[in-house]
Amino acid sequence: MAESEGIVKYVTDYTSAAALSAEEIAELNAWRRILYLAQLVGQSPERYMGYGFGNVSRRLEPGPAPVTQRSFVITGTQTGNLTHLDPDAYTMVMECYPAENRLVAQGPVKPSSESLTHGAVYDQDPEIMWVFHAHSPEIWRNADALEIPVTAADVPYGSPEMAAEVDRLFRETPLLERRIFSMGGHEDGIVSFGRTAEEAGDVLLNTLAAALALSD
Repeated sequence: MAESEGIVKYVTDYTSAAALSAEEIAELNAWRRILYLAQLVGQSPERYMGYGFGNVSRRLEPGPAPVTQRSFVITGTQTGNLTHLDPDAYTMVMECYPAENRLVAQGPVKPSSESLTHGAVYDQDPEIMWVFHAHSPEIWRNADALEIPVTAADVPYGSPEMAAEVDRLFRETPLLERRIFSMGGHEDGIVSFGRTAEEAGDVLLNTLAAALALSD
């Protein structure tokens, strides 16, 4: 059975710390706003038992940092209800150990429940700089028709098993080129990524357009 959103399952070594500046999160915040307006992130009493859904992140520094230590800034847990996010709604994941179900974070808020999945994507390629986790019923239902890689339906979100599924998709499918996958066991869950925010955002929005065309 597909899972709903919002429950943090990993162990967090979290330290309260100052927020990044508005300038440092400006581009990420702009794309989060676009996805919010498109109802790909947000919160609604009619969806997912009222939990917030979707989140966005970007790596803090480019370059070939070791896996598990490719730090990134991500929306905080349960911020989906907010129309506009200020810097206090973002936090930094400094280290991420998906296989251990553990991460190290610091900032003004605890990180999103999907942080392990973001970390698993960043670990695949040092050129990946942006990850968007959206919720789209249209894309999710049409994933096979759209030839989008899909994680196994029995794998829950925010788990070491999901991180392992991400690794499998990168090894066994053309995911690095497609830059988008569906989360088979996470209702409506879609993840896109790219070297730039435009790459991550364009593939998501273009795929949504293709899914809507199929639905029509």
